[in-house]
Amino acid sequence: MEWLVSLVGVGLVLAVLRDLFHTLWHPTRHGGVSRLVMTSMWRLARRSRIRRRVAGLVGPLAMVTVVGLWAVIIILGWAIIYWPHMPGAFTLTPGSRAAQEPALLDSVYLSLVTVATLGLGDITPGEGWLRLVSPLEALVGFALLTATVSWVLEIYPALTRRRVLAIRLALLHRSAPTTEHIDSVAGAALLDSLATEVVRVRIDFTQYAEAYYFHDGEDHSSLAAILGYAVALARRGQAARRPDVRLTGDLLAGALDDLATILDQRFLHTGGTTTEVFAAYAADHDRNVPQS
Repeated sequence: MEWLVSLVGVGLVLAVLRDLFHTLWHPTRHGGVSRLVMTSMWRLARRSRIRRRVAGLVGPLAMVTVVGLWAVIIILGWAIIYWPHMPGAFTLTPGSRAAQEPALLDSVYLSLVTVATLGLGDITPGEGWLRLVSPLEALVGFALLTATVSWVLEIYPALTRRRVLAIRLALLHRSAPTTEHIDSVAGAALLDSLATEVVRVRIDFTQYAEAYYFHDGEDHSSLAAILGYAVALARRGQAARRPDVRLTGDLLAGALDDLATILDQRFLHTGGTTTEVFAAYAADHDRNVPQS
């Protein structure tokens, strides 16, 4: 029976490690704790009466919540592993009051100081297998800290790339390029560079799905608000006379179609056309789409 309880703890730890792996290093579309938390917080914020104020905090708060949940489950999982063997399989320092406390409380305490790599030493494992398991928990705690820092350092460059594309499209919309501007060598270069940036953003949404739950600020820096104009630019390129402009127009249109597919499969589930998906994306982020 003791080993069955410990196996429950092992299962909790492995579930967190699996979720951490798929969130940070092998993103998939198949849910997980992190995806469930972020989606739930996003939907809750959208239903709030003050969602305009709250929505901008959803992304950062969701990341903090996910990391906190990972840490809590890891601590509890290892505590459950220790619990059936406490205090008999452990050595207590002379004068320690640990033996006078409930075994579960001592197990949580030991798990907390171990995962934080404090190593206070008032409770130490005595049996051989526990002497191996306890340092392993410290390694997992260090891995969690490292993964959290890496997650933060990776997500914000992705957000920057998205906002750069949004601001560039907004500036183009404001300058209102004519047909002659588009149907030229410069126009071909412009459409080609936009296609490259759209592909980067598409990859970011695949690799960092949590980026979807971050707001971009005002409409001029919001990709959700301006993607419709990118579709219009692609169509103008496809209708141009110059073959190089038509080619880059096709490239931009294809990149936008791929981006719409990713957004629809992972977040929106409309089953619509590229234009409809981008309209749903703007609506989900409470954005006003500028007229082409």
